[in-house]
Amino acid sequence: MNLLYSNDRKAEYPASWYAATANPADRSPALAGDVKADVCVVGGGYTGLSAAMHLAEAGFDVVLLEAHRMGFGASGRNGGQLGSAQRMDQEDLERLVGDNDAAKLWDLAENAKELVKSLIAKHQIDCDLKPGVAVLGLTQGEQQELHDHAAHLSDRYGYDQIELLDEGGGHALCPSPAYRGGYLDMGAAHLHPLNFALGLAQAAAKAGVRIFEGTEVERIEETVPAVVQTAQGAVTADHVILACNGYLGNLNRKVATKVMPINNFIAATEPLGADTARVLTRDVAVADTKFVVNYFRLSADGRLLFGGGESYGYRFPGDIAAKVRKPMTEIFPHLRDVKIDYAWGGTLAITMRRMPYLARIAPNILSASGYSGHGVGTATHAGQLMASAIQGQAEGFDTMARVPALPFPGGPALRSPLLVLAMTWFALRDRLGV
Repeated sequence: MNLLYSNDRKAEYPASWYAATANPADRSPALAGDVKADVCVVGGGYTGLSAAMHLAEAGFDVVLLEAHRMGFGASGRNGGQLGSAQRMDQEDLERLVGDNDAAKLWDLAENAKELVKSLIAKHQIDCDLKPGVAVLGLTQGEQQELHDHAAHLSDRYGYDQIELLDEGGGHALCPSPAYRGGYLDMGAAHLHPLNFALGLAQAAAKAGVRIFEGTEVERIEETVPAVVQTAQGAVTADHVILACNGYLGNLNRKVATKVMPINNFIAATEPLGADTARVLTRDVAVADTKFVVNYFRLSADGRLLFGGGESYGYRFPGDIAAKVRKPMTEIFPHLRDVKIDYAWGGTLAITMRRMPYLARIAPNILSASGYSGHGVGTATHAGQLMASAIQGQAEGFDTMARVPALPFPGGPALRSPLLVLAMTWFALRDRLGV
C-alpha cells in the first residue's frame, strides 16, 4: 500500500481547517528531466524544508522533491504543539543513555523550540504562534507524577517555565471533569502548523532552493554521487537527505525497520463563542497522559481543535468526525451536540522508544524521521542538524543518532499487525484507567 495516495488526492491538501485558513502559496512545478545539485532533499515537511533552507543559506545548490505539496503530510495536519524536551521523558533518557548524553539531548530539545521561534520571527511567518502547553493527568497519581517530573526538570536542568496545577488549578484552566491537574509549560507553544510549513517553504525558495512539487521519488541509487530517480526525471547529487517520515514507503529498508507510519485524527468544531471558556480559559494548548493521547487547543477563530481517536489500519475511517467526537465528548460532555465543521486524518511516524531516528544510511545519505507526535520542534531542528552535518559539524546529529533505536519486531512486514495488538492493549488500559 502506498500511503502517499491511500487517503488523499494527488497534490491536494486535505479538507482541514488548516488548509481552509492557509496563507496563499504558489504551486511549484513538477520535476521534468535530469538536473544536478549539491544536495537533494526528499520530502517537503518541516525536516526537509529546514534542511534545504539552512543548506541554501550556507551556499549549497539544493533541490527539494515533494510528492504532493509543501507541508502536505504531518507537518501541515498536526496538533500544532511545540513541546519542551524530547518525546521520551528526561528521566528515562538518563537511564537509557547516561547523564552526559541526556543533558545534551535536553539542550538540543531547548534549541529546537528556540529555532522554531527564531525562524518565525526572522522570516515573519504568520502562523499564530502563542505560548503555553499544559499537560493534564486523569488521576491524582498522574498529577503527582507530572509534578515530580516538573521538579526534576527544575532541579536537574534549571528549567523554570512550568507552573504546577493542582486539581483546582487544572479545572480553572480547563473545566473538564476528566482531569485532576498537572502543569502548564509556558516555555512551550502552539501554532498553525501548515502556515508554519508554508512560511519555511517561502524562506527556502527565497534562499535559492529549487522546489519541485507533485514529484514522487521512485528509487535512490546509493552511489557517489547519488541518483534520485522520479517518474519524469532524476537528480544527481553529492548528498541526499531523506525527510519522508510516515511516507518513506520502500525508499530505504534500514529506516523502515525502525520507523513505522500510523494515523491520527483531528476535528475542528464550529466557532464556540462564549462556550470557549468551558473548554479553556487561557489561549494555551493541552495534551493529556493517556497512551492514546488526547490533545487540543482553541483556534484563532474560536473553534475547538481536538485530536484523538484510535486507528489500527492505514485507511482512514469513513467518518473521521465520529471517530474524534467520541474522545472529545469524554473530555467535554457538554459538546456532545456541537457541530463539527472539519475533520481530517494524517499519517505520522513512530519509533519503538518514541525518540526520532537519525541515521547515516550511506556515506552521503542522511535520514531523520519517527518524531512520534513531537515533530513541530524536533523535525525542524533535525533538518538543521542534517544541514550542519553535511557542512562537517555533526555533533548534534551524532548525539541524536547515538540514542539506541530498536527495530520493530518482524520488520516492515509484521510491524503493523503487532502494533495493532499493542495499541489495543494500551487503549484498553486507558479506558480502564490503569
